[in-house]
Amino acid sequence: MVSDPGKLKTLGRELAPLTLIRQAANRLAKLADELEQSREMSQEPDSELAALARADLKRLEPEIAELKQELQVLLVPRDPMDDRNTIVEIRAGTGGDEAALFAADLLRMYQRYAERRDWQVETLSISEGNLGGVKDAVFKVRGDAAYGRLRYESGVHRVQRVPATEAQGRIHTSAATVAVLPEAEEVDVNIDEGDLKIDVFRSSGPGGQSVNTTDSAVRITHLPTGVVVQCQDQKSQLQNKIKAMEVLRARLLDRMLAEQESERARERRSMVGTGDRSAKIRTYNFPQNRVTDHRINFSTHRLDAVLDGELDELIDRLRSAYSEERDGN
Repeated sequence: MVSDPGKLKTLGRELAPLTLIRQAANRLAKLADELEQSREMSQEPDSELAALARADLKRLEPEIAELKQELQVLLVPRDPMDDRNTIVEIRAGTGGDEAALFAADLLRMYQRYAERRDWQVETLSISEGNLGGVKDAVFKVRGDAAYGRLRYESGVHRVQRVPATEAQGRIHTSAATVAVLPEAEEVDVNIDEGDLKIDVFRSSGPGGQSVNTTDSAVRITHLPTGVVVQCQDQKSQLQNKIKAMEVLRARLLDRMLAEQESERARERRSMVGTGDRSAKIRTYNFPQNRVTDHRINFSTHRLDAVLDGELDELIDRLRSAYSEERDGN
């Protein structure tokens, strides 16, 4: 087994979630024992001892409830892809400069979320807009279950707010699209070099001005599918080609998985969790400090916290909704 790194990696992925479930279950059993003992002690005639026991009950009951919820999330059946690293693409949509500013907000939100989970983020490509905005960004996230956690972010994200450039104080609506792709290994997707058209050009910055005097940027077109990727942020043409191929493999794998998911979706009640990127999935309403996820009809008035990377509540609810929907069919 040790002589087969691929098999070892697969087994490691399968073991990791089982280990978390075992640890949570053991902890829950221990707390349940403590709770039972505290209930018995709370009936003791010794008033001081009973008071201590009642204090333990107040501490243990919410702790057990929280751990049960955590265990419920862990018990959601995992997709084999969930444990993979992920490639995330953010693109400004309708709304001009305001959409680019919102895309920059989303980029920071996911970077902060990655920091909170001790994930690593590697920028693969970024095209800056005006006023500090981002036209599009592609980055890789390495970490435990990165794809499994972020996969529900695919879709159209909409923002409602007064832009900094709006003199009349009117609320504008802008949008950005997010695509979350599972990291593809070479065995997942077989790419024939003859199917690729590779172009090189000079890197560009905001407004299209050249920021490089050499043709180091790389654009790769996969002729059979028409998928186009480009990378210009690495120091050399070779590095840009390697990163572009990494994104291309991820997009082709995602395309294959989306076709499979489309077949399954026909038998389901809604589009929760399918990654349909043409659908508006979430609205960030600044005047009301509200974030609404339209797939599960859930709103939270913690917009600032969400944009600062506190996404676990939204993601956990989406994972649970996806699991319930799947089990109900």
